[in-house]
Amino acid sequence: MSTADLSGAQVVPVLRIFDETKAREFWLGFMGFTLDWEHRFDANAPLYMQVSRGPVTLHLSEHHGDGTPGSNVIVRMRGLDAFNAELLAKQYKYMRPGIEERPWGMRDMTVIDPFQNRICFSEPMEKA
Repeated sequence: MSTADLSGAQVVPVLRIFDETKAREFWLGFMGFTLDWEHRFDANAPLYMQVSRGPVTLHLSEHHGDGTPGSNVIVRMRGLDAFNAELLAKQYKYMRPGIEERPWGMRDMTVIDPFQNRICFSEPMEKA
């Protein structure tokens, strides 16, 4: 029996969106992600797009059945303080995330997009 090698694998969450303008404002403007591509079957069809920032890739979809509003995603990262400062400096009126220390040894910054999806950016605490 062989063992699957998942090294180099990438997970790409699909998050449900309902308003293209709000999604772009939040993900491209506030969060600093880049639009990689977008797709519609025709001019009156729902939007499906990919955004990324560094190694983090997300799919955002207006299609019924793609993702569930209120989904949770955890992103393990380094540099949480700098990322938090960058977001706070934008003074985005709908989201001003803070950093919380968790008893399990992580520091978390949770952002909630306009569609109630929660993305937790999580960094290990430095050992004393």
